[in-house]
Amino acid sequence: MEQTLRRVLIGNKSDLPERLGKTVTIGTYELAIFKLASGEVRAIENRCPHKGGVLADGMVSGEYVFCPLHDWKISIVDGQVQKPDDGCVPSYKIEVKNDLVYVLLPE
Repeated sequence: MEQTLRRVLIGNKSDLPERLGKTVTIGTYELAIFKLASGEVRAIENRCPHKGGVLADGMVSGEYVFCPLHDWKISIVDGQVQKPDDGCVPSYKIEVKNDLVYVLLPE
């Protein structure tokens, strides 16, 4: 079954800090938005699956964020927790058009 997505404007790409997280709340979703050194913008759920650390406050290295509570390493690209820890956070597609950043969320 195909899932319907809604496109939500979250701001200007040029306003996002590079290699730092930004918390964005849209309805019941709390997202961590990251602009990587490559210029790509990514979105994942803002809570670590371990103890709920705020991932937007974590340290970014390449395509990973380290949870500020217990240093779990989580992929900003697909939300997968890296070994030896285990888990996953949802990741969300991003579209950028004319400096405007949109996140695609389930309806």
